Amino acid sequence: MERRLLLGQPQLAITISRLCQELIENHENFENTVILGLQPRGIYLAERIRARLEEFTKVKVDLGYLDSTFFRDDFRRRDSPVRANETRIDFLVEGKDVILVDDVFYTGRSVRASLDAMTAFGRPAKVELLALIERKYAHHVPIKPDYIGKQVNTIDSQRVLVEWKGAGVEEDTIWLINTEE
Repeated sequence: MERRLLLGQPQLAITISRLCQELIENHENFENTVILGLQPRGIYLAERIRARLEEFTKVKVDLGYLDSTFFRDDFRRRDSPVRANETRIDFLVEGKDVILVDDVFYTGRSVRASLDAMTAFGRPAKVELLALIERKYAHHVPIKPDYIGKQVNTIDSQRVLVEWKGAGVEEDTIWLINTEE
């Protein structure tokens, strides 16, 4: 299996800081803004985004975890039972500006399902999407991230692997992996 480094340190840290600066430009004081990390892998990025925002702005930003497993359009098409992840939202979404955060934006189906799952917690005033990596030419639904760390041209036989330091690796890295040889 061949793999190519897309982002390592310090490029990844710089990219996260840039994304935070873009958010700061568009959200005044984050008074009415919350962040929802999409389970399972978007939560690691969401935690880093919140930490950097709070470091830059000195304002507490609400963070929640959102699982969309049972809202996916392929939920009943799987051969084996699906195991859901934790949804943890300790605040109201009603009337808030919500920033959905995911590590890799591929087809858009996970985000579409997350929009449905989010409405169980209220109707937001506005929803934006932040993705660390956007896989171009793979969208299946008309959804596009508002904030993008890096766009990558990929084909179906490739996948993007985001490794986070807190999840058992030594350093944050993003790889493009060729699954066919």
